[in-house]
Amino acid sequence: MDNINIQQTFSTVLGQKPEIIVRAPGRINLIGEHTDYNAGYVLPGAIDKAIWFAASKRTDQALHFYAADLEESFTSENGEVIFQREKTWANYLLGVISEARKDGIQPGGINVVFGSDIPLGAGLSSSAALESGVLFLLNELYQLGLSRMDIVKLAQRGENEFVGMKCGIMDMFASVMGRENHVVRLDCRNLQYDYFPFDAPDVSLVLCDSGVKHALVDSEYNTRRTECEEGLRILQSLDDSIQSLRDVTPEFLSRHAARLSPIVLQRCTYVVEEIRRVEQACEALMHNDMTSLGKLMYETHEGLQHNYQVSCPEMDFLVEEARKNPAVLGARMMGGGFGGCTINLVKKEAVPGFIAQMQAAYLEKYQLNLKTYPVQLTNGTEVLNGRR
Repeated sequence: MDNINIQQTFSTVLGQKPEIIVRAPGRINLIGEHTDYNAGYVLPGAIDKAIWFAASKRTDQALHFYAADLEESFTSENGEVIFQREKTWANYLLGVISEARKDGIQPGGINVVFGSDIPLGAGLSSSAALESGVLFLLNELYQLGLSRMDIVKLAQRGENEFVGMKCGIMDMFASVMGRENHVVRLDCRNLQYDYFPFDAPDVSLVLCDSGVKHALVDSEYNTRRTECEEGLRILQSLDDSIQSLRDVTPEFLSRHAARLSPIVLQRCTYVVEEIRRVEQACEALMHNDMTSLGKLMYETHEGLQHNYQVSCPEMDFLVEEARKNPAVLGARMMGGGFGGCTINLVKKEAVPGFIAQMQAAYLEKYQLNLKTYPVQLTNGTEVLNGRR
């Protein structure tokens, strides 16, 4: 799907030309995993895989959506109260409109056709792209006056309150706030952010999609949050200036390790170290030091594998296989865990050989065809033919 194709699809489905085209990208997270809910830093970026929207205003208040990839349509009738529907994809669109209405924002009716080249199930946050994209087009069509950060927060609320997924803000933030050839360090405590250049013409980011998602991900995610909260309570009892694990130094944690159970100590150790790794990664980027960045990525995977214990055999295999290739500077699992993609920092000239190596090894080990996606860092959600 691209700009031209989505316009043609809109014209075919609705018999008219769209008023607006919006591109809403997926995202990667370079480093900083499971740090968001511990008030730490994350380092995501928007990528050149996106959802494309074509849209126009209606003369009534109806909401008409057409998912081009599924060839499915959904219509909420004129003035109808918004509620959850069986077509789950529609809920991501309805949710942000519902939350906007709660804030007194009343956009009119719309026709929307959308299609995507974001690989489904790969952990690249297509839902965040869907939410931010529809808010962008409504903001433009109806001149709602929403800032980019307003859109980020509304998109998160839509997923939290309407869809029912208690995700953090990183995915929406990265999709909306991305900048070409940069990653953005988001402070999850106060939502302050800074851009860091990914100025590396000799290296590429390549995603390896394991094609698996183990059922543990949701329950174990909640368990990890609880374990971090338990560690935080104990550490706060020793120093009342500690607001989150972000405030805990490795030295303080080591000094009071005996106060924590072995499992809680492992979880806190990973988080404390990972927050520092994000800061070190930003320093490496400022000096265009891709070798140091790659080492930090390997360290993150080891922490996720052994201390946080959210990896899985397939992800560990992909990282270990990547280590065998001297052209790979770093690799780690990306996302919540138990499946999804690894992210690999690979010398550009070696990318074809790396992909061939990984696909052959994965097929031999698991009898699965490994999908790979070289990605580039792009601008965040944008209107392509409007005033913004």
